[in-house]
Amino acid sequence: MSSDPFASAEPPPPPPPPFDAPATPAGGTASPAKSAVHRTRAAALWSALTLGFLILIVLLIFIAQNTESAAFQFLGWQWSLPLGVAILFAAVAGGLLTVAVGAVRIFQLRRAAKKNLKGGV
Repeated sequence: MSSDPFASAEPPPPPPPPFDAPATPAGGTASPAKSAVHRTRAAALWSALTLGFLILIVLLIFIAQNTESAAFQFLGWQWSLPLGVAILFAAVAGGLLTVAVGAVRIFQLRRAAKKNLKGGV
């Protein structure tokens, strides 16, 4: 028995594990780092479709609220469109341009990888 009134009879708790060590439950065995359920391509597709439909709904609301007609001129052509539709066309054109540039880059990388595979090891 100690003369210190603030001394506890229990030993101090062990220090926490380092950040890079896996955590262990109270039983002392390490649990697997990954879940037993794996993410599949179908799940990713389902998530992408859901997100796409949500974006489509937001775009439809945007177009419905911006129905005022605007005049446009391009290289001598003149036309008028609802403002929401014109902005949607501009966004789609920008997206298609981005996809085209990305496709060219992917084609370049695949061709370079195939060339390195044949000429390499």
